[in-house]
Amino acid sequence: MTKPPLTIYLAAPRGFCAGVDRAIKIVEMALQKWGAPVYVRHEIVHNKFVVDDLREKGAVFVEELDECPLDRPVIFSAHGVPKSVPAEAARREMVYVDATCPLVSKVHIEAARHHENGLQMIMIGHEGHPETIGTMGQLPEGEVLLVETVDDVATVEVRDPDQLAFVTQTTLSLDDTADIVAALKERFPNIVGPHKEDICYATTNRQEAVKAMAPKADAMLVVGAPNSSNSKRLVEVGARAGCDYAQLVQRATDIDWRALEGIATLGITAGASAPEILVHEVIDAFRDRYDVTVELVETAKENVEFKVPRVLRVPA
Repeated sequence: MTKPPLTIYLAAPRGFCAGVDRAIKIVEMALQKWGAPVYVRHEIVHNKFVVDDLREKGAVFVEELDECPLDRPVIFSAHGVPKSVPAEAARREMVYVDATCPLVSKVHIEAARHHENGLQMIMIGHEGHPETIGTMGQLPEGEVLLVETVDDVATVEVRDPDQLAFVTQTTLSLDDTADIVAALKERFPNIVGPHKEDICYATTNRQEAVKAMAPKADAMLVVGAPNSSNSKRLVEVGARAGCDYAQLVQRATDIDWRALEGIATLGITAGASAPEILVHEVIDAFRDRYDVTVELVETAKENVEFKVPRVLRVPA
């Protein structure tokens, strides 16, 4: 039987960013240096496949420090942690390695600097997301106020409207954030913003590739985890950019084939914590059913690399 033709538009850049790459490398190098088990506070990155792979190699994932024995190393996830966490690890004299993405650390430093200058912070982010919790936890209670939407800006209660600064979660949608920033500046004309956009280069690049790909595609799949903020934003960006069917899938087994009946073109991308092997798994699943032609939609080239902490670069 002849397979129907399908053109797959493959977004580039897609998948792992430098911060995710570094975080995974940190866990693997810690296992090499200290042996198993190595404890990791929270999922190192938001991807089940990655977490399961590291678990098989000897990583133990926990939610809080008190689940870790004192005599084993603990690693903090790429999303960042409140200041109280490394302070508590130091108090317990634990060996710990911070895998916080350097771009998230940059936001932490910004927040601390504004606080030292007497400014109250407003954070644009998602409540409950580990990165938001980590950034808000850099400063004392009440010093960082969270807004998620333009409507939140209208109701946020600040100490002094002339003594404010804002930061953003690094994995947000550029377009949504621009609207919230505009609302903040309208309500608080003297609010201080970051010198450079907090949303990370990888989030921006992946969203731009989706915007270029989405109008050409009958449907779009984003390979990523349901708890991955940047992956969920890619789905939203694709839908907004003109793709009628944009869906998040963790693996090829999650594809809803009935919803894709009759398509001639398909866009595929992957969130910043999704490994390339899962993208190939999805493409192979389509090759089984269609006569596939793959076209790359490349909007940027990435060559960013972040060093791992020094403690892992010196012998045990």
